[in-house]
Amino acid sequence: MKGVSAVFFAYIGFDAISTTAEECKNPQRDLPKAMIYSLLICTVVYVLLALVLTGMVHYSTLNVGDPLAMVFDARGMKFIGGIVAISAIIATASVLLVFQLGQPRIWMSMSRDGLLPKIFSRIHPKYGTPSFSTILTGFVVAIPALFLNLNEVLSLTSIGTLFAFVMVCGGILVLQQRKDRPESKFKVPYINAQFIYPAMVIVAVILIVINVPSHFQKDIFTKDTWPMAAFWLIAILLAVFAFTRKLSLLPILGMISCFYLMAQETHKVWMRFLIWLVIGLAIYFLYSYSHSKLAKKKE
Repeated sequence: MKGVSAVFFAYIGFDAISTTAEECKNPQRDLPKAMIYSLLICTVVYVLLALVLTGMVHYSTLNVGDPLAMVFDARGMKFIGGIVAISAIIATASVLLVFQLGQPRIWMSMSRDGLLPKIFSRIHPKYGTPSFSTILTGFVVAIPALFLNLNEVLSLTSIGTLFAFVMVCGGILVLQQRKDRPESKFKVPYINAQFIYPAMVIVAVILIVINVPSHFQKDIFTKDTWPMAAFWLIAILLAVFAFTRKLSLLPILGMISCFYLMAQETHKVWMRFLIWLVIGLAIYFLYSYSHSKLAKKKE
């Protein structure tokens, strides 16, 4: 699971598709299909590729920046390794462009809602894209990438994306509890988690208490283990809410799985993430809250 959290950034492009809704002819039909189909295809390719690589060399040798090229070099096929390395540069550039596609459109939508200044929603007269947001995203991403360690960048990317998924699942839980929620064609199936999820948590806690040695139990609260301790606190609180409020099972499972992957990150990554979160909250309460269209409607 720690490995999964480390490479979670590989799945960021799928949620970026959802930000292109305005550029689709039929987004309610096309976007869900696009995300699910691409997710299935890429997952199958990832698994097959992992099987091939671990069949060619020992898995412990793959912790390098260019594992595909390294595998062919290790087998004496340096020419093929060179072709793969060049292809990887082109593929990486295309992936980075996809990563850059989503953020400007998110800022554009936030600007339209009044959460950011109007300049973020400025549309280029020729290309029809959010020009200012796109350029600013390029600078915000490129400049820190010049000075930060690759592993730190990937860890921050993963934990930020996971937290976004947690917020989406939490938003679904809130909407399902509201009686005045607006009707939408996008609906998550409701499965009562009142007894299922609390039972899962109880079984998990019992298994951990039984299987974890006593000398590990003494060191459960340290600077390296507090993210996991926070995860279990959240898991138990969700179990209480699921039992008392009959929450939906699917959003809870989504939240708890993403929280678990976040808990695999080190305390340093968590501290950096929390600093960025505080900065974002400061922007929200100092500007976005009072300038949002929703706040103006309430007035």
